[in-house]
Amino acid sequence: MDDTTTAPDIRLREGSSIAQRLVVAGFAAAVALCFTPGLFTHDTLEIIISVVALLIGAGFVVGIMIAPAVVWIITANEILIGRQSPFGRLRTRVVAKDDITALQVPGSKRVKARFQLVFTLASGERLTSPPISDVTHVRDTVARIAAQFEVPNVEEPVNPLDASNPEMHLGEPLEAFPTRDIRIVSLIVVTLSAVPYAYKLWRGWPPSHVDILLLPLGVLAAFAVHRYANLLTGALWIIRERDIRVERLWGDGTPRADHIAGPDVKTITVERRGRSEDEHCIVVIRLHSGRRFRSPRIGSRVEARAVGAEIVRRLGIAAESNKI
Repeated sequence: MDDTTTAPDIRLREGSSIAQRLVVAGFAAAVALCFTPGLFTHDTLEIIISVVALLIGAGFVVGIMIAPAVVWIITANEILIGRQSPFGRLRTRVVAKDDITALQVPGSKRVKARFQLVFTLASGERLTSPPISDVTHVRDTVARIAAQFEVPNVEEPVNPLDASNPEMHLGEPLEAFPTRDIRIVSLIVVTLSAVPYAYKLWRGWPPSHVDILLLPLGVLAAFAVHRYANLLTGALWIIRERDIRVERLWGDGTPRADHIAGPDVKTITVERRGRSEDEHCIVVIRLHSGRRFRSPRIGSRVEARAVGAEIVRRLGIAAESNKI
């Protein structure tokens, strides 16, 4: 039940399920417990580190478990806000249409394609909604809310993934690393690999096999940095009608581009690439040729599904290939 431009009500949600919280909390607790052996040593520093790690882990677990789940239901005449902690009672609030005087839609600094509604009430209070999950229809959603609440002068959000754009941009424009910076990093890598060897010579000690082995490894690592650093700049997806242009850089900084057409797609899925389904979901396209394209990070699974659905529509991907 998410925000749409056709449903009678717009529903916005924020907060993980109890199952997701238990998994993350269990992982945090397991990491913190790895430091418990330090409590039984006679080393003061290890005891301090263990205590700090356990306190941080306990605080992380508690923060995860008590974080509330929030639901907004935006109707034609009011906003119903529900807020519930995992171990608390449901608290509700109703905001009438006449109490709303202004509406803003700021974007997220952390996740580019994430927008929240900020309502200013007659009392001066500001209410911030959960993120708009359908990131491909942010402008329509905002325009609809502004019209039904009769809020004037609402600035149209700048959304690179809005379906109203002829081209949807997923990712950042590519720029090669400066040659000077690459050379500096390569020099630092070589220097660090030579430090153990030089230190042994300075102290008059015979270098070990590891010290000697680090020298050619450092040279190889520096060559890899110099040759392939620009491969880490990521990719830019330009999603158009009937095709996607995937822009990337070769290792030497020269641009390259691939094109994805609807008939070439074997499957399109949404996958998690990182620790959290709230921040690290992407769209993955597999071609009949066997090639696989992973999109830049989008955000939550719901947001990634919205982008994937728009890609399916624009490319005309067959229903049997749609695994979103």
